[in-house]
Amino acid sequence: MLDGQQHQLEMTQTTPENEMAKIRDDEFESKSGSENIEGGGSGDEQDPSQRPRKKRYHRHTQHQIQEMEAFFKECPHPDDKQRKELSRELGLEPLQVKFWFQNKRTQMKTQHERHENTHLRTENEKLRAENMRYKEALSNASCPNCGGPTALGEMSFDEHQLRLENARLREEIDKISGIAAKYVGKPLVSYPLISPPIPPRSLDLGGGNFGAQPGVGGEMYGAGDLLRSVSGPIEADKPMIIELAVAAMEELIRMAQLGEPLWVPSMDNSTEILSEDEYIRTFPRGIGPKPSTFKTEASRETAIVIINHVNLVEMLMDVNQWSSVFSGIVSRAMTLEVLSTGVAGNYNGALQVMTAEFQVPTPLVPTRESYFVRYCKQHADGTWAVVDVSLDHLRPGPVLRCRRRPSGCLIQEMPNGYSKVIWVEHVEVDDRGVHSMYRGLVNCYLAFGAKRWIATLDRQCERLASVMATNIPSGDIGVITSPDGRKSMLKLAERMVISFCSGVSASTSHTWTTLSGSGAEDVRVMTRKSIDDPGRPPGIVLSAATSFWLPVPPKRVFDFLRDENSRSEWDILSNGGVVQEMAHIANGRDPGNCVSLLRVNSANSSQSNMLILQESCTDLTGSFVIYAPVDIVAMNVVLNGGDPDYVALLPSGFAILPDGSTVHAGIGGVGSGGSLLTVAFQILVDSVPTAKLSLGSVATVNSLIACTVDRIKAAVSCENA
Repeated sequence: MLDGQQHQLEMTQTTPENEMAKIRDDEFESKSGSENIEGGGSGDEQDPSQRPRKKRYHRHTQHQIQEMEAFFKECPHPDDKQRKELSRELGLEPLQVKFWFQNKRTQMKTQHERHENTHLRTENEKLRAENMRYKEALSNASCPNCGGPTALGEMSFDEHQLRLENARLREEIDKISGIAAKYVGKPLVSYPLISPPIPPRSLDLGGGNFGAQPGVGGEMYGAGDLLRSVSGPIEADKPMIIELAVAAMEELIRMAQLGEPLWVPSMDNSTEILSEDEYIRTFPRGIGPKPSTFKTEASRETAIVIINHVNLVEMLMDVNQWSSVFSGIVSRAMTLEVLSTGVAGNYNGALQVMTAEFQVPTPLVPTRESYFVRYCKQHADGTWAVVDVSLDHLRPGPVLRCRRRPSGCLIQEMPNGYSKVIWVEHVEVDDRGVHSMYRGLVNCYLAFGAKRWIATLDRQCERLASVMATNIPSGDIGVITSPDGRKSMLKLAERMVISFCSGVSASTSHTWTTLSGSGAEDVRVMTRKSIDDPGRPPGIVLSAATSFWLPVPPKRVFDFLRDENSRSEWDILSNGGVVQEMAHIANGRDPGNCVSLLRVNSANSSQSNMLILQESCTDLTGSFVIYAPVDIVAMNVVLNGGDPDYVALLPSGFAILPDGSTVHAGIGGVGSGGSLLTVAFQILVDSVPTAKLSLGSVATVNSLIACTVDRIKAAVSCENA
């Protein structure tokens, strides 16, 4: 009997104590009639002409019980063959095994029903108590007009509304629990390959805050965390967001793995583009049909980058890191709500609702705003995947110009700290606002496509490896003598680049004013007041930018603008002085990827020398040359490893893009195509933030930028000739 009692305790450890005695009695009765019968059966299993032998009762051994328990977990309904094999292994009759499993199933069903009843009773008590509170509040309510008691008719109407509300709340608990339960314990690969249909937007789940029921929660997808933290204005949409994210993950994996005919080479074989017809056949469901005025942009790119896969996942899931690394593409980004932080101390299962604005570094291409969910998952083979998909259909804005179908990347660990990345970028966009000069660039997927994301990631990973280097490479020259000074200078240059990129595009966060009568290229200006910002000089800052086409390959323009020896040919502010490179930090394989500290030795001995911090960077899809005058005293602090955040910067510079008109359009094609050059200046026109901006200041900046453009055109045209 001791073994039996011990077994019963094992089976009832999750049952409330006041029910254990009753379950023991039930178990004993069921066992006495089934599991311990020798040479007999019951019901249709036995020939009715035979008389059953006298029943003898004895307990199974602990080993037999453990084996059957283990088998039950794997298969609660064994067939005849399995029962015979199990009985042979345990030294039991097949009927004994059969009856044990019958009793076990009955016990599990009884326990489950008791748990369910207990939970429902608890929920019922909560709803009843809430109802009573409302009734009591209503009984004490007074009319706001006369101060007297409310009329009986009004009370009965409110009671009716309460009943409706309670029914709706109960329905919400059931629906959310049902959604979460679908994801419990199911591996991702078991999901249907075709994206599941999205529930209709009109699904009304009411308000209120609800947690998941005990034992119901998608540990696989972080749904448990999500449902426990339901709050905020979009509570009713969260179950749909989970479903959409899981479906998007499945689609991204297939999009990354499938080849032709879903993906076909572009006309110049420079990237892979999506076959729209094949996509619709492969993924008939999704976030709905493409709006008639939208155009599809979908491309795929693969690369091996110098970053650990764990660090790359963190970079993509941390909005600050992500927007800094991709500052040339992401002008603004924000995490609106974290629905799940993931499990086991990493981002596996992390789910967050985000908004971002994507840009091209020119005022002539409208930015693309997107409201989306980002979902991160580690799969069985160790591969990580991060997917974005638009939520605009759940919360449409006033004007929808862009939406992201499942886009993102698969990340595979490689030896020596490298990662293989397959990037899929799939958007539908209204691109009618793109200036004709930039249409070729946008249409060949170099502006917003997967190649630009991958090229930027590859370049930034090389830069990050340079920042983390503890030794000073032999290529570094000049006044940097310590690793700390090197790191501080790179950090200052990074802030300069991010500041430049955030202020040169057509972002909705600022408004450009176009100056008339400025020649063929329109110059756009805007003003900003700088107050209490240690990273900017105080006062009124005037920004001016213009974009134009040059009949010169992008690489030649880039090399001309970054070379300190040719700087005096275009830089009016250097006053014809001799430019000397005092420090040089290489931060990539391409010699064009570097940070320099330049000194302009003025031709006029009465003028003080000027220091300029410059970063130049280039990849297959674009190049930047960005610089800012820096204070000599502040720069000395940085070179000694001091905090670079307190160095005031006003970055100016150039963004050089291919025009997209030729075969293999890109930065590397020396003999091909023209360039799209954006020139942007920031100048402090008054050190008093409350001062009025004079028209003379605007005219001065306008003439400065026009003169710079003319000088660049003349220099590169002469060089090209």
